[in-house]
Amino acid sequence: MYMSRIALNPSKRKTMMALANPNLFHGTVEHAFSGPRTRKLWRIDTLHGQRYLLLVSETPPDLTAAVAQFGYDDHPNAALTKDYTPLLNRIESGSQWHFRLVANPTHAVPQRKNGKGVRGKVFPHVSPENQKRWLIEQGTKHGFALTDNDFQIVEDRTFSFRKGKNHRYRISIVAVTYEGGLRITNAEAFRQTLIEGLGREKAFGLGLLTVAGQRP
Repeated sequence: MYMSRIALNPSKRKTMMALANPNLFHGTVEHAFSGPRTRKLWRIDTLHGQRYLLLVSETPPDLTAAVAQFGYDDHPNAALTKDYTPLLNRIESGSQWHFRLVANPTHAVPQRKNGKGVRGKVFPHVSPENQKRWLIEQGTKHGFALTDNDFQIVEDRTFSFRKGKNHRYRISIVAVTYEGGLRITNAEAFRQTLIEGLGREKAFGLGLLTVAGQRP
């Protein structure tokens, strides 16, 4: 596994368009890889005022086109790729970490058709209480535990954009950024979570959970 980072150049028009429409980043991410389509996660991060595109993938990407579209030309650190395996190998049950996650917390509302129960329609959680409860519940299935006091919501925004032929489909996605501390309860399940992500809408930059700064 590999983790890559591109410093985004806000002076480029395409960068500002993509920050409002994550579908544009999605296309560029897919084109950074050759061969059969493989699992990958990405998100937009901000560090010390600089925005980055962060990417986790099974194979190292070719970020040349991505940098040309959204990054800084001729900059030595325009794009970086590192082996993600050493961090994955440090994951142990019982260890505690600082984490960051941008996700799409949702719930399904039961539906009925012709008097029979059918697959529920999916809606986003909109209240902070439900958004936090969603993450706590996700932890029980994905190898980690945390309480309401262990983390906070630092951003809650909605993306709205069009996609498809002639831009006929309007997409609205709630993106919630969580930060705080967690405890790993199942190392193998948690490693899979770091690789596979959490929740829906991963193609649009959601679901990537990262950890850093192991806590004592």
